[in-house]
Amino acid sequence: MTIDSFYDKMDKNNYYLGRISQVYRDNSIAQVENLSLLSYRKINNDSLIPNTINYLVVVDSVRGIFLGEVFQTKVLSSDKLHDSINYSKVETVNPEINIDIIGVMTHHDRKFKLPEFMTVGVSEKVYLANKMVLQKYLESIEVTNSQESKLQPFAIYLDMCEEEVSLKPSTLFDHHLFVVGATNSGKSTSALSILDKAIIANKKTLIIDPTGEYNDSFSEQNVIKLNLGIDTTISPGKLTMQQWSMLFETNSNTQSAVLAEAIRSLRYQHKEGQNSCLVKSGQEIAQLQQKLATVSNRDTDFDISLLSEQIAQESVSESRKGDTYEHDSFRANSNSYLIQKVTYQMSNTSLFDFFNNSHNYNLLDKIDSFIHTPNTSLYINTSSLGISEGIGGMIIDLICNYVISKKDIIPFIFFIDEVHRYTKSQYSEEEFHKGLTLVAREGRKKGIFLFLTSQTPKDVSPVLLGQVGTMLIHRLTHNDEIIAIKNYLDEYSFKQVKNLNQGEAILTSINLMRNVFLRVIKCNRKQDNDTPLL
Repeated sequence: MTIDSFYDKMDKNNYYLGRISQVYRDNSIAQVENLSLLSYRKINNDSLIPNTINYLVVVDSVRGIFLGEVFQTKVLSSDKLHDSINYSKVETVNPEINIDIIGVMTHHDRKFKLPEFMTVGVSEKVYLANKMVLQKYLESIEVTNSQESKLQPFAIYLDMCEEEVSLKPSTLFDHHLFVVGATNSGKSTSALSILDKAIIANKKTLIIDPTGEYNDSFSEQNVIKLNLGIDTTISPGKLTMQQWSMLFETNSNTQSAVLAEAIRSLRYQHKEGQNSCLVKSGQEIAQLQQKLATVSNRDTDFDISLLSEQIAQESVSESRKGDTYEHDSFRANSNSYLIQKVTYQMSNTSLFDFFNNSHNYNLLDKIDSFIHTPNTSLYINTSSLGISEGIGGMIIDLICNYVISKKDIIPFIFFIDEVHRYTKSQYSEEEFHKGLTLVAREGRKKGIFLFLTSQTPKDVSPVLLGQVGTMLIHRLTHNDEIIAIKNYLDEYSFKQVKNLNQGEAILTSINLMRNVFLRVIKCNRKQDNDTPLL
């Protein structure tokens, strides 16, 4: 393709600016022939304002057509300049424009591609980009070669004549998608808009909603809905000890070990058909240890309602003779804090209902059905269990470890809202998202693509953040939050993060030619996130 094919309706000389005068590794400089060429012009419905920055130009080169973005326009200040302007002799002034080369189209290509090590040459002509060039650039902005259909538009470009943003699913999700932004910046609205387009396109989606914000966003015709503790349960034996520690937010000292011992005792009682706690005080140590050793990996179920009482029964130590257990007041005092935490979680949440097998659905069975059934989406509302980080972290880790262990998964999008809430516990030094990190690292091989949102990216694990290849960045005001995502932004975008209005965002991705500024189009789905008026 030649440059004349872009200017077939109007002579390209009407768009002429000047010639390349300097070439550097990171940018190039064009010498504009005179100051009058930078004046506003309207040509064939193209409104051109070349005396500013952030507009596109093309360079006619022997290697093809180079696409560039102007990031600096300058005129050297001198007495000659002032005299030329005062006496209307603008033809004697030679401005300079600095150009960042962002794409190239060789004579054999049908669209722009990344320039890699190619660049322009000195004396090559520079022209303002018209609408045809702009359209070809938007067609070329995705560097993925997949033949899949694009999603419906979810935003418009801020600096591209209000053109709609319509991207392929692989461009957004292939290397995981992360939406970040401060409160009331439009983050949740953007997430719902993208989810809306994915579900309309029949892309499988698993949605974890810890607050119930998206409960009314999807109809049951589009998405299967589960409400944990109301119509969906799980057997206590399906949780690992690490997940129990997450649930009750144990500290890194002895609480995890005491909790594990209490659960093993209850598993033994359940195996023996007993509906009471295992009393250890007064028992012979050797005989009791032999009984507990009979608990196998198959004996996983227990009565969770007895857990607080059983922790109290674990407050024993060896007697002076060393052959029996006796009550230890020191350990009882040490375990009292753990008992209070377990009792609080059980009393103020629906955990009893969640671990009750009498309800309609089993959580893991429904997830197993979802990952092996095409054209289905699943919404899991965890808000009835409580909004504490411990409960949310346990659910996320449970589901992540379950889906990553399965084979023959039909590819799906895994949406998790406010992921920073499941990173660290205030009681423990261990991270909550080991299962989530595993999915981020290995999930793409199995067809699991993460879609995460967060208000505070600095609280997200650097390991998890390092696996994200696409980021939609709304307004952030705290310097630490902006620095956490600095590697995803160029210098100009980095400075603009604080200046974004509500609904505006920067989309950066390894699947795009460059970062783009856009405004998200709010979808019609209902969302419980409106800010009430005073």
